[in-house]
Amino acid sequence: MNDTKKASGVLATTSLWLVLLVSAAANAIGQFAGMDYTLRMIAGAVAIICIVLLILRAVARRKA
Repeated sequence: MNDTKKASGVLATTSLWLVLLVSAAANAIGQFAGMDYTLRMIAGAVAIICIVLLILRAVARRKA
């Protein structure tokens, strides 16, 4: 595997983790901050999508 693919893989994984943390925090703290219910549910959906993508990346990495 060349360094460019490895670097882009690390960047994608790191980005997914950051988006997951931000969206999970928005979902968790949103009720206390007065955030609208719809926005909290969108943040929760984004967090779930990030979790699924991270799992898929981990499984693909194990197979490779």
